[in-house]
Amino acid sequence: MCGKMNNTDMLILFLITLFGTIFFTWYVKRILLKARISDNPIVSEHRHKSGTPTMGGIAFLFTISLVIALYYQNTPVLLVSFIMLAGGVVGLVDDLIGLKVKEVQKIVVNISNEVITLGRLDVEPNEEVRVATPKAKSEVNDLLKEGKVEVVGEVPIKTEPEELEKIICQIVLGLFFALTGIVTTLGGFQLGILAIPVVIIAILGSINSVNLIDGMDGLAAGIVGIASIACCVYGYLFGPATIIPPFLLLSGLCLGFLVFNKHPASIFMGDTGSFVLGTGYAAAVLVCDIPYFGVLALGVPIISVVVSLLHRANIIKLPVEPLHHTLNHYGMSETKIVLSYWGITLLLCIIGILAKMYIF
Repeated sequence: MCGKMNNTDMLILFLITLFGTIFFTWYVKRILLKARISDNPIVSEHRHKSGTPTMGGIAFLFTISLVIALYYQNTPVLLVSFIMLAGGVVGLVDDLIGLKVKEVQKIVVNISNEVITLGRLDVEPNEEVRVATPKAKSEVNDLLKEGKVEVVGEVPIKTEPEELEKIICQIVLGLFFALTGIVTTLGGFQLGILAIPVVIIAILGSINSVNLIDGMDGLAAGIVGIASIACCVYGYLFGPATIIPPFLLLSGLCLGFLVFNKHPASIFMGDTGSFVLGTGYAAAVLVCDIPYFGVLALGVPIISVVVSLLHRANIIKLPVEPLHHTLNHYGMSETKIVLSYWGITLLLCIIGILAKMYIF
């Protein structure tokens, strides 16, 4: 299968990816259930999901390997697949490390009639919070003695690699992709040696955006799926047609996984899956040279990252991070949040396409 693809070739690529992902997700789910590798959510509103198998992104690795075997002569598809495979391996290591419990944190409820401060949070009467920060842990015993809070549960916290270690791994992924030499221009600019930092920053940003948004049934797969389909439409309308195949690959992965991941999800993708989608989306945008539309289409996860960074910098205060968990904490249903995020993503994509048609 040569580098140039006609409409039939592209349809076959999409169908192989879609049905491959459906089959491998079903297969991986069975294995994970038998191995009892499951999620244990730390957000109190999601504790009912405990026991749902995670690391479902392993299914992506099988599908991508199949695509590489069939499309190894198609350079854009091959290189996007290669970096997704590498990203998935990094995410898989994260997931495996996370199987070990680091600590067990208390969940307390404010049983007083006044707003109390615990750590960085102002806790309303009858509001549940997790005792997570060192400051909160030092304060909680006094509040228990004063009868202002009551322990209502405990949640195991998984072991996480250090932030610096994660960033280094993601930089290495970006460096791998930059060294292929496929990215030479971006957004009308000749990059030269600047291609290396640009590719690294793009992959870092995309991985962390998708990883952060992956916290509700179908949220990450739906957003990346909508953005990828929109990029296919963008390629079809404005060309060249070589834009379409890498995004068809991503679309097939997302839609195939959503068969099992839509609400109520019977499997989660884990870091394995979010790293695959994050690296793949960035790589496809870079290879296809559509940075402006690509960033706009991923606007919802990017904004979510900005909000979380503002929270971590103490500029704003969230009761629970990231933003979609805060919305859920304040009573917005998970289904409504997911559909809202999907809808905003679709709206941004439509705005981008109309802007390209009538303004730029």
